[in-house]
Amino acid sequence: MSIHEPTHGASSGVRLVGAPARPADVLLRDVHALDPRTGLDGRRDVLVTDGVISEIAAAGTLTGPPGGCEVVEGEGRHLFAAFVDPHVHLRTPGQEHKEDLETGTRAAAAGGFCAVIAMPNTSPTIDSAPILGALLDAAAREARVPVGFMPAITRGLQGTELTDMAELRRLGAAGFTDDGHPVTDAGVLRRALQYQRLCGGVLALHEEDPALSGKGAMHEGVVSAMLGVAGIPSVSESTLIARDCALAGYEGARIHIQHLSARESVEAIAAAKSRGVAVTCEVSPHHLTMTDEDVRTLDTRRKMNPPLRAEEDRQALIEGLRDGTIDCIATDHAPHARDEKEVPFEQAPMGTTGLETAFSSVYTDLVLPGDLSLELVVEKLTAGLGLLDLFVPRVAVGEAANLVLVDLDAEWVVGESGYESRSENSCFAGRTLRGRVLLTVAAGAVAYRERSTLLTQVGSADGPGA
Repeated sequence: MSIHEPTHGASSGVRLVGAPARPADVLLRDVHALDPRTGLDGRRDVLVTDGVISEIAAAGTLTGPPGGCEVVEGEGRHLFAAFVDPHVHLRTPGQEHKEDLETGTRAAAAGGFCAVIAMPNTSPTIDSAPILGALLDAAAREARVPVGFMPAITRGLQGTELTDMAELRRLGAAGFTDDGHPVTDAGVLRRALQYQRLCGGVLALHEEDPALSGKGAMHEGVVSAMLGVAGIPSVSESTLIARDCALAGYEGARIHIQHLSARESVEAIAAAKSRGVAVTCEVSPHHLTMTDEDVRTLDTRRKMNPPLRAEEDRQALIEGLRDGTIDCIATDHAPHARDEKEVPFEQAPMGTTGLETAFSSVYTDLVLPGDLSLELVVEKLTAGLGLLDLFVPRVAVGEAANLVLVDLDAEWVVGESGYESRSENSCFAGRTLRGRVLLTVAAGAVAYRERSTLLTQVGSADGPGA
């Protein structure tokens, strides 16, 4: 399942690959199809034939092909273009006790994602052609949804020697990042930006000034002071963003800022965009829906980098989505083993899982209260790979079927039935959320079915039992 390479990645050579799967023949009957990019919003029948959306018609009017197909009774549930995630950690090679290609992409499918991009902070680091090639081969055997890889900017994530970015691009790299580590040396980053202009791709940057963040374990503010926990100031992020936007503008290069968390960061991005800098950025669901107040219990599942910040920061992120400053929602899915998180807060590793809860958490906390529209959330959850010059899934005839069927009324408790991910460190664990993914079609194949609630039929759509 090397799906997007011929039609969506040919100009860049980017490879998104997954395990072979049978193309779907399925009629999604009476679904509320919503795609803000195509203007689709209403109850429809959607027919997928051999993995491609072949017909979209008024609800109840399609009968399917003469030979029959699987029928999914939508009953007015919502059908979106499936989500994409430009920022996940699949922990392979070397950290498979936390996650691997199969479990991570299974979690992605369960969350409604049809494609993900994996980060390079693995053991060993993804910083050479042999490692990237081996991972692409492994994904072609194991990945439930197509996965691409973003190798390191610098060898070993050490921030000094650049990787062979041109060779990695020829092999199919989606871009380059030292995620988990900032490129603190401005000269090194400048050379990387010059290299990026030659070989293409985008540099995705983890923005944090170590001299300011130090040994901080949470947001520097009232809560950290009360708990006596060393804090990470928001200017640790925003000052480096301002520097890197200036460098990108000077070099005429492209950058993508990862996991925005602070008000000052949103302001820095907006200012750079107004100057014409080619910068895009992402925000994660946990930063949109939680604050440092949620860390008062010192639950290590809520320890991440950047940290959960103050309410004013959260509100600035929401407004950044509304006004277009922030381009997409990305999970920064960061699985850890249970024993690694079951230690004192300061000693625990940073990171939370996020693929299985991304849509539901944002829908519950921001769409239902009226802070964000459903259309905007769907748009931002499907935009991420377009920023990497890949594809943006659409609900339209002739498009490869990348679809997610969601029951917006369904309530579920996070973690109550376990996780598809190998890890359990969800910051939303125990929360009751609204909006349940029932079915995910990725690269034209059914990648996930919700086990207990989704009923399907196989046979002719207009035959017995249909």
